[in-house]
Amino acid sequence: MRGREVSSSTPAMGLLALQRERQRRQQQILACYGSIATVNKRKDSLFQRVGDDDSQHGEALRCSLPYLPEDIWRYIHSLMPMRDAARAACLSHAFLHSWRCHPNLTLDRKTLRYARGGNFICKIDRILRNHSGIGLKTLKLNLYDDDSTLPYVDSWLQVAVTPGIEELTLALDEKYNVPCSLLSDGVRNSIRCLQLYSCAFRPTVELGPLRSLTSLFLNSVLITVDELECLLSNSLALEQLDLFDCKEIIFLKIPCVLQQLSSLSITTWRGLQVIESKAPNLSRLDLNAGEIKLSLGELSQMKDFSLCRTNSVCYARAELPSIMPNLETLTLYSDDEMVNTPMLPTKFLCLKHLTISMTSGVVFPSSYDYVSLVSFFDASPSLETLFLDISQERMERESVFGCSSHLRQLPERRHDCLKRVEITGFSSAKSLVELTCCIVKSAVSLERLVLDTLPVHPRCSGENNKTCWPISNTVFEEALRTVVAVRTFIEDEVPPTAKLTVVEPCARCHSGG
Repeated sequence: MRGREVSSSTPAMGLLALQRERQRRQQQILACYGSIATVNKRKDSLFQRVGDDDSQHGEALRCSLPYLPEDIWRYIHSLMPMRDAARAACLSHAFLHSWRCHPNLTLDRKTLRYARGGNFICKIDRILRNHSGIGLKTLKLNLYDDDSTLPYVDSWLQVAVTPGIEELTLALDEKYNVPCSLLSDGVRNSIRCLQLYSCAFRPTVELGPLRSLTSLFLNSVLITVDELECLLSNSLALEQLDLFDCKEIIFLKIPCVLQQLSSLSITTWRGLQVIESKAPNLSRLDLNAGEIKLSLGELSQMKDFSLCRTNSVCYARAELPSIMPNLETLTLYSDDEMVNTPMLPTKFLCLKHLTISMTSGVVFPSSYDYVSLVSFFDASPSLETLFLDISQERMERESVFGCSSHLRQLPERRHDCLKRVEITGFSSAKSLVELTCCIVKSAVSLERLVLDTLPVHPRCSGENNKTCWPISNTVFEEALRTVVAVRTFIEDEVPPTAKLTVVEPCARCHSGG
């Protein structure tokens, strides 16, 4: 029994000793952080000048730090922002050694204190030459619109882009062609995120598989349709693809081998005409472009779609129910909606969240009838939230206080799921008041109705040191009329189970317009 008691208590004592040792090390680390953070405030003898061949002037500051294993110091150093990590390397040989293996490098004019010309080049060159490349996980090199750096880019990338790197961001110049040889065997096995800005990239069939690449972002990159298809076919683990103004791409093909691709974002103002996707699990598409033909396959799994284009509301109502039958979230942006939304028999059976933004900096087309948006209301039996943004500088359409203040009697309808409705830029436009009354009367599960009488602009939130975004006298006067319209035509129609919130002009910032 005695032997058992000893053997059972020994692990407990060992665990207690281990916990005390961990607490002691944590206190040492915190003490070290405190000494580094206050280096610019303390002028005592904590730091002293010592010789260092690696420093620019032959000397550096050294700090007496508690002894910790090298891997712990390296881990601490890796958590610091790059600029702080570089400063710490000037204070301690322990950090100087780990600085050469710092996992995250961001090299741009802001990080390097807006250096220019040869000074900028020298700083980048010195950092990369002194950096061993071992353990580098993230490299962000921003040389955008700087032709003077082009002769040095190849040598810099050869030094920095080594096996084990996971994230690579290059902002260069269209004159520079990113070499495929940069993605060597080791690099292809480790890289997870590749972002290229303003350069040329010409992948060929010899590229080889990028086994770990999950995110690809190309912004203003010169790459043809065939070259992009070659790149995608070698990126079987790809989950997210973003293309921004890649003008050489006319016909975008997403191959079926991209089994993991779930998110696609495309922004373009020219060139692109067709998007054909055979990726079976693509569930999110963000499209900011002109009139583009979409081909997503018969069994589209699209659940989240965002569209920005002319007449996007009309297009979405007419085309999307058949193209995206499983859609759950729909966001539409249109600054030129000239056609009323058609009433159609097709349905969005799974749609739960709908956002429609029809904004204009000057005047929204006076011919548009807001009541036509009831078409979405009728077609979406599962709809739970509805957000409308109809912000405009001035209203040039029939007001509810005009010659004919009698509201149209719309057909009775019932909606069982709609719980929240928000309208920003709400005005006294007669058709808008009619639409709101129709929704309020039909949505039997409505919990909250928010009517904001102003456009989407920053608000002061009641803080004295902030001010709301200024508005014109025209907007201010219309907001006051809108408040009266809500009290007169809408307030009494809101069921007692729902909360009505009317956001009026700020009494402190907008008094008098």
